[in-house]
Amino acid sequence: MDPEHLQQLVSREMPFGKYKGRVLADLPGDYLNWFAREGFPKGELGRLLALMHEIDHNGLSALLDPLRKR
Repeated sequence: MDPEHLQQLVSREMPFGKYKGRVLADLPGDYLNWFAREGFPKGELGRLLALMHEIDHNGLSALLDPLRKR
């Protein structure tokens, strides 16, 4: 897990869809689960969403809290 990817989760916004403009780390679990079922987008965004899905699914979202405070 690259620390830069974790920083991107708390700073990068969703570029499209129902949650456009919301920080990736703040996306609801149901939305991340939908991507996991239907397929993540290609490229960096898809990799970040997949990482956030894993973090959320395993109940590790609190790990991102210190990064939010930077």
